[in-house]
Amino acid sequence: MNIKKPYHQFFFIAAVVFGLQQVLQAQKIVKPAPLFIEKGELIYTPDSLGNRIPDFSYCGYMASEKTIPNVDIKIIVPVAKGDATLRIQSALDYVASLPVEANGFRGAVLLQKGTYEVLGQLRITASGVVLRGSGMNANGTTIIGAGTVRLALIKIVGKNKLEKEFNGYKIIDPYVPVNATQFHVDSAAINNQLPTKILIRRPSTKNWIAILATDIFGGGISALGWKPGDRDIFFDRTITKIDGNTITIDAPLTTAIDAAYGGGMMYGYSWDGRIKNCGVENLRCVSTYDKNNLKDEDHRWNAINIENAEDAWVRQINFENFAGSAVSVLETSKRVTVEDCKSLHPISEIGGQRRYTFLTTGQQTLFQRCYAEDGYHDFATGYCAPGPNAFVQCESHLPGSFSGGIDSWSSGILFDVVNVDGNALRFGNRGQDANGAGWAAANSVFWNCTAARIDCYKPPTAQNWSFGSWAQFSGDGYWGESNNTINPRSLFYGQLSARLNKKTDDLAQLLFIPGEASSSPSVEVAAELTKLAAKPRMQMPEWIDLGYQRNSVTTNAVNVKTIDQIGIKKITAPTLAAAMQIKNGWLVRGDEILAGARNVVPWWNGGVQGNDLVTAKPHITRFVPGRTGNGLTDDLEEVTDNMKAKHIVAMEHNYGLWYDLRRDDHERVRRMDGEVWPPFYELPFARSGKELAWDGLSKYDLSKYNLFYWSRLKQFADLADQKGLVLVHQNYFQHNIIEAGAHYVDFPWRTANNINNTGFPEPPPFAGDKRIFLAEQFYDITNPVRKELHKKYIRQSLNNFKDNNGVIQFIGEEFTGPLDFVKFWLDVVKDWEKETGKHPVIGLCVTKDVQDAILSNPAYASVVDIIDIRYWHYQANGIAYEPKGGLSLAPRQHARLLKPKKTSFEQVYRAVKEYREKYPNKAVSYSGDSYPEFGVAAFMAGGSLAGLSADINPEILKAAVSMKPVTSLNKNEYVLSDGKRTIVYNIETKKLEKR
Repeated sequence: MNIKKPYHQFFFIAAVVFGLQQVLQAQKIVKPAPLFIEKGELIYTPDSLGNRIPDFSYCGYMASEKTIPNVDIKIIVPVAKGDATLRIQSALDYVASLPVEANGFRGAVLLQKGTYEVLGQLRITASGVVLRGSGMNANGTTIIGAGTVRLALIKIVGKNKLEKEFNGYKIIDPYVPVNATQFHVDSAAINNQLPTKILIRRPSTKNWIAILATDIFGGGISALGWKPGDRDIFFDRTITKIDGNTITIDAPLTTAIDAAYGGGMMYGYSWDGRIKNCGVENLRCVSTYDKNNLKDEDHRWNAINIENAEDAWVRQINFENFAGSAVSVLETSKRVTVEDCKSLHPISEIGGQRRYTFLTTGQQTLFQRCYAEDGYHDFATGYCAPGPNAFVQCESHLPGSFSGGIDSWSSGILFDVVNVDGNALRFGNRGQDANGAGWAAANSVFWNCTAARIDCYKPPTAQNWSFGSWAQFSGDGYWGESNNTINPRSLFYGQLSARLNKKTDDLAQLLFIPGEASSSPSVEVAAELTKLAAKPRMQMPEWIDLGYQRNSVTTNAVNVKTIDQIGIKKITAPTLAAAMQIKNGWLVRGDEILAGARNVVPWWNGGVQGNDLVTAKPHITRFVPGRTGNGLTDDLEEVTDNMKAKHIVAMEHNYGLWYDLRRDDHERVRRMDGEVWPPFYELPFARSGKELAWDGLSKYDLSKYNLFYWSRLKQFADLADQKGLVLVHQNYFQHNIIEAGAHYVDFPWRTANNINNTGFPEPPPFAGDKRIFLAEQFYDITNPVRKELHKKYIRQSLNNFKDNNGVIQFIGEEFTGPLDFVKFWLDVVKDWEKETGKHPVIGLCVTKDVQDAILSNPAYASVVDIIDIRYWHYQANGIAYEPKGGLSLAPRQHARLLKPKKTSFEQVYRAVKEYREKYPNKAVSYSGDSYPEFGVAAFMAGGSLAGLSADINPEILKAAVSMKPVTSLNKNEYVLSDGKRTIVYNIETKKLEKR
């Protein structure tokens, strides 16, 4: 490895400095840690604490110690018309059923040249399976992600069944430096049973957060600040040697473990569900989209997700039109290579969580020879990504935002020969951005990079470095040889050569740059360079296109069967539960009354990391791009299974207070960009792709609907019909138009947020510059524009569930609106019923005065199936608390004025029984004051959806169908009876029994 002397005769010596940094408590002085290049060798001298630039060469498939193999083809999927999802998935599942061979692989599925339309999702779920196409360009293999779903097109996904040892091993070193591969554990814990697979936990303690100044980002408000335990770092490693209490691991640490900041712990783990030796290669992935809207988002977001996997790869793939990531490596994955890939023409809004083209939140990920156009964060590492992670010889053309660390404390990132054309590379402190990301990169390196601007800042307790960078510069990190090109050209491959003790030029495959950079060339050299200038050198996109020549992928298959010969999986239709109906005034499925607990979706809060996910409640239309699970994009199969297991009979759903988590601050200001924060509480209406709404994304079109939102509700309703559950669909959500003004500013109906000329006043008439009172205008159906939009929306709410039987339609969450609007709603329902011949289950859930007025009018009462008592109740003293409708006061505003007292068992029974007796053919449910506490009272009065405990005898729910509440001679007993049999509840003994 020769050393080039750019411009002058001096020899490059880069002093890699952590700075004279005072470490709290320990009061250690950190001295320079120089890196030398001597006779072509990288020579590191640790600083006074032992820290040095990390060895990034451990990134990639098999830690880059082995090349990606050509796996034998075991089955072919011929091109055929129509949806190819089942054909390809059947082939993947067939290979997954084969035994693992000695090389660790089962085999490859080959797709032929041509186009495969995929309406669903392709999943590699077993180790040793590869999906291979017959070429990455238009004349090769194209998989089209069709339809309007936001599913990732392809997933390499194992099972998230990590089992960590409960008791760990304490790391006893006072300080374990950056790049260490050895440490010591408590000798008392050492025995012959030490695990091989380990997690090393580096805690995020209060004093560490304080020295980083990430506890408060400004305003004296700590809501977004880091909390102890929220930014713990977990290194996933393998023990390679045990010598006494000295532990040696297979890859270096990228954040120091310091006793002054809580030290560290080592835990053994097992992970039977994690898969390995999987890949996707040699094809083209394309998403369909609405050609009339270049900001359309009802199509594929991610092309390929890698979850719960190790030693996997993605190579030689062109990506087109995706809204989110071309490749996303999630935190449950490690040792992944993504190479020779291009992302072109992304289609989405310009803002947060969009166009994060090549993203990792995992560790030991290698992205090399990757190219992106018109992205956002094209090359990025996410939340607490432990590192090392490397981007080598990558290029971004005109992205909308920077590449680099984009979320909290990603350590050990290498950007090596990376060019960002028209935007920045950043290692720095993001402050409150990205929901309080704070310091986003630590112990990370820019090497021979070019960008419009390079930010390299030094975090407390760590360092960042930049060598050979061309850009505008900002930051107090270490800078070496700026505006110079240095050797080795690639730090990654220099490190890999040193570690493997061999040349790696054939692995590096660096794009050759012809000519020389001398400012005083000879005449002969000038003539030669002039000739070269007339024939411009190869660019990165072309170099990637030629990847098949450098790393050929076998597509010749001899004596290999097709999926048609082996057989395609058969899909069986789901079994449906008995239809929901009203029988004898009870809401039933089959022969059993519907009763149990209820889920109510959260309205606005949450987060996508740490404890937020542990405590999150399920939500149907919450969306976190590329991530599935509790608190993220919920797996509705899991949600409904959990509801069944926990005796939760119904899910009450309403749209959210706002889409963008930034609005959790309850400010009313217009956002200066579309850098929105997840989780996203999706709203019913589609974005128009035109102009900008208050949140920085495009305005809504109230005459068109968010397909993700409605398809998720439909999916839940379908599952409810299969599993005997109920969806309570709240058409509207009043919280946006009464109370805090922050609830209104991002509301789609606000004039500033849509293209439909809704006519609400602008600027909004905030009372006291804080509150909003727009209910009267919102419910005013004399406005012709708003009336038509309301009518269309109500019909959408009915159309979406026209083939379901387990959906109850309510007018809206927190509804205290006027009688006229309720009549209008029911008129639209009646017209829809006449046109379709269908009868949806309609629940009347309004204030008592409006409820009674509707029920006293036969024309409207006939439309109502269920009476829900929610916004009024009888107090324990027997006096009714009954706020009036149409007074432009929210339920809790009414309560502040009238100060209601709590109800009682007797008064809940009274309220439900009165309506059951007056309207015997309608079901009654109680959802008012203390409803979970008084579920038995509601049930004994004839109430449906009562909150009965899970241990209720099913025979009671069956027997009660023919019964009605009757008066008991025993004042301590409440009775249901059909004249022959009785169900009795004794209020003293708390026993519910059938007699």
